[in-house]
Amino acid sequence: MKLKAPGLPPLPNVRLEVLDDLSPKGSSGFLRLRRRRFRAHYPDGSASEPFEYDEVDRRAIDAACMLAHYADARGVTYVYLRSCLRPPVALRDKARSPLPDEHDHGGLWELPAGLVEPGEQTPEGVVATAQRELLEELGFGVARSDLAPLGHSVFLSPGIVSERLFFFHVEVDPTQRRAPELDGSPLERFGEVIDVPLSDALAWCASGAIEDVKTEVGLRRFAERVARGRLAD
Repeated sequence: MKLKAPGLPPLPNVRLEVLDDLSPKGSSGFLRLRRRRFRAHYPDGSASEPFEYDEVDRRAIDAACMLAHYADARGVTYVYLRSCLRPPVALRDKARSPLPDEHDHGGLWELPAGLVEPGEQTPEGVVATAQRELLEELGFGVARSDLAPLGHSVFLSPGIVSERLFFFHVEVDPTQRRAPELDGSPLERFGEVIDVPLSDALAWCASGAIEDVKTEVGLRRFAERVARGRLAD
């Protein structure tokens, strides 16, 4: 269901017809390739020639992103970030980069996030995902009722994958943080958790020091709420 927004024109009524599923058969890894042949049908009654389109799929297609925050004795708002090692970034072909001085080893500062597993694929289940991942990745145990939505869900890379990302924020007590439980992944070992002023995190987004798009979206949405005094929403 598309939300109606005043002033936003309706989308063109272009319909996709699936002609064939050409996806590779057999077992696959965490991600799998879906290749289909389509025909597009246009508002004027015409149709395109058949064409192939590739996308990436996985069993747990959606994810939850959590912004944990608190205010110190001076009233300064702090947020939590976690270091993440991303192999696609580490192995990115620098020879194909428009940035001549690109030299990334694959580490990014991010808001914690986790996959919505089968069995959690309901509105209530997404909140359960956020609760579980907050404990695993940051070390905070919170009640589901403490987690508040942080705007609507978004598609991060709709040209490649249909992943929908759900944002939440929650106020935490920094003295109650435990060692993160983690999920056993080799990529999570030696990960760092930091709490930083929201203003610093926003400045790092502006300077390019934070490059993860979901993190910038979450931080900017939260900053808007702080500015409007709507943290209870």
